[in-house]
Amino acid sequence: MSHSHAVVWTDHQSAQVLHFDAEHMQAKKIRSHHHYTRQHGSSVRTEHEFFGEVCDALDDVAEVLVTGSHSAIADFRHYTEKHRPRTASRIVAYEVVDHPSENQLVAAGRKYFLKHDRMGTPPST
Repeated sequence: MSHSHAVVWTDHQSAQVLHFDAEHMQAKKIRSHHHYTRQHGSSVRTEHEFFGEVCDALDDVAEVLVTGSHSAIADFRHYTEKHRPRTASRIVAYEVVDHPSENQLVAAGRKYFLKHDRMGTPPST
């Protein structure tokens, strides 16, 4: 299913990705896989794998709103700008929010994009 909008809520352990249009919504949950090793940087590699899965879930979306804790969205933004510029170019905003329900998250996404679309801003591609 291809949608033009998505909203993501993420922290460092899990992400909720909601694809939606005016009538439909599809949810996907992504969990971090901890692969601790004694090797330096193993937590960074684990975080990169996790953020990579989140980016993969956004491949068919034109515009993305990313939400979550300040530190999580800052780390995700840094990851996308450095490693996934195609995904970074489709992220239209970052907003700090604290553990919304799925319904609250999709409502926030619809509200954001309704306002965004009314402003006449063309979709990022």
